[in-house]
Amino acid sequence: MSTPTNTPPTDPTASAPEAYYEHGTAAERWTRAGLFFDAKEYVPAARVLETLAAEAPEQLAPRLLLARAYYHSARLSHAERELRAVLERWPVEDYARLLLGRTLERQGRAAEAAPHLRLAAAMAGDFPQA
Repeated sequence: MSTPTNTPPTDPTASAPEAYYEHGTAAERWTRAGLFFDAKEYVPAARVLETLAAEAPEQLAPRLLLARAYYHSARLSHAERELRAVLERWPVEDYARLLLGRTLERQGRAAEAAPHLRLAAAMAGDFPQA
């Protein structure tokens, strides 16, 4: 009988899970991220979207979906950071403004959220009835 050793076996696929998230063209990864997001698998979606957003910071869609994935996976400080970066580049993006307000509310920062929520409502045409 052989005696077990204390050295871990070498596994050539040890990095396979990480490689999966980065595998393929940008279009393939965008599709994969969307599938994860639609399946409510927000953490894997964020892992795919992080590289996409870094590769093309000038594109709004991956950054906004990344912020949404962070929000839904309760990674609120990450969502806040990404939304503030989106709004710095696209200040008229009303959905980013709304999501930033909701993110701040979830963090217990209602006073800080209020102006963002009011501005998002005004940008969307949701004015209070007089």
